[in-house]
Amino acid sequence: MLKFLSKVRIEFNALDPRLASCMEFLAQCNARKAKESNPSCQVQIKRRTDDFPPRITVTFVNGVEETFDATATPAQDIRTMILDKGQFLETEQMFKEAGEKWPVVIPDEELLQPFTGIKPKKAEEKQQ
Repeated sequence: MLKFLSKVRIEFNALDPRLASCMEFLAQCNARKAKESNPSCQVQIKRRTDDFPPRITVTFVNGVEETFDATATPAQDIRTMILDKGQFLETEQMFKEAGEKWPVVIPDEELLQPFTGIKPKKAEEKQQ
């Protein structure tokens, strides 16, 4: 997960009962496998003393920053969103390295073409 990120900032009040998602996400960031995937990713923790809701801010390797409300979003959902966006970034990078245009634009006429699909084999053909 960290391989797609350059920075993670986790903010929470230790006395806030809504901090579960922050703590779980922090544990995922501190896992050996996650750290090995990107040792240069900065993980910052800001312990707050006010009533500010827990939040997690991630900065992707391309500089895009995204903030998650940790009171309403489970850590696993945040992780899944990061992985999904990371796969998108990898695909984008792959196209750019190959000299292809990004994003790929599919013409409307191709989108409207019928899909013939794959015809299943008939029972008699399967037995032969």
